[in-house]
Amino acid sequence: MARTGRGIRLSLRDRIVVVLMVAVPTLLVVGLVWLPACSTVLLSFARWNGIGGLDTVEWVGTENYVNVFTNYPPFAPAVRNNVLWLAVLFFFATPFGMFLAVLLDKEIKGSRFYQTALYLPVVLSLALVGFVWQLFYSRDQGLINGILGTSVDWYGDSSVNIWAVLVASSWRHVGYVMLLYLAGLKGVDPTLREAAAVDGASEAGTYFRVVLPVMRPINVIVGVITVIESLRAFDIVWVVNKGRNGLELISALVTQNVVGEASRIGFGSALATIMLVVSLVFIAVYLVTVMREENQ
Repeated sequence: MARTGRGIRLSLRDRIVVVLMVAVPTLLVVGLVWLPACSTVLLSFARWNGIGGLDTVEWVGTENYVNVFTNYPPFAPAVRNNVLWLAVLFFFATPFGMFLAVLLDKEIKGSRFYQTALYLPVVLSLALVGFVWQLFYSRDQGLINGILGTSVDWYGDSSVNIWAVLVASSWRHVGYVMLLYLAGLKGVDPTLREAAAVDGASEAGTYFRVVLPVMRPINVIVGVITVIESLRAFDIVWVVNKGRNGLELISALVTQNVVGEASRIGFGSALATIMLVVSLVFIAVYLVTVMREENQ
């Protein structure tokens, strides 16, 4: 590397390193993300059982999408459960995580321990979370039935199992939200709170009228993450009963059709494309908000 009057001139070795640092991640993203995503969108307009080459693919236009919305009974319960999943995470788990972040931001005694304990579920996969909560939900040996003196099959009863897995999922989501808001609170200028206190604002008023608006980027990130989490929820319902009997989710329907016994690649791809489009809407909102904040 050498300095010239026009700037820095990279040596051949440095140029090769820069090219590799840009090319390798780009190829990985294209090969592992964009290429499969584009292939999924294309296959959603086809009928294919996954056996044979591309010459066995039968292009059927929008037939798969028509069948999804009109001739596929599990789709409506799956949409309802995904919306319910989003509502529970957004209106209960997210505010509770925010509340915990506010408490821990006060540097109470043992706050480091509480942060670690509350964040610990986040490092676990949802599948493992489902197994952990089986200790509570087991019909014969579970803690809940032992305390209540009941014999409810929390995972097997279709009238309650969606609520059981939502509690388990919220347990994990709360820790994630807590960490994001705690990081946001640490970045808030202390003089803003001091000015609000001088003006006579209460602690709650200061938070909702001063601190929370300042953390608008964090709010957007948490909102987008919550939506995506509700859409891609899969692990826990799959380990419980493969997304059936009251636990239908769109992600589980995709897996059932793509790798299940029916192996309807095109139909499963149509379901996956629907999820992709919904996700892109919220991701676009996030990107627009971030770019607007940077411009301001």
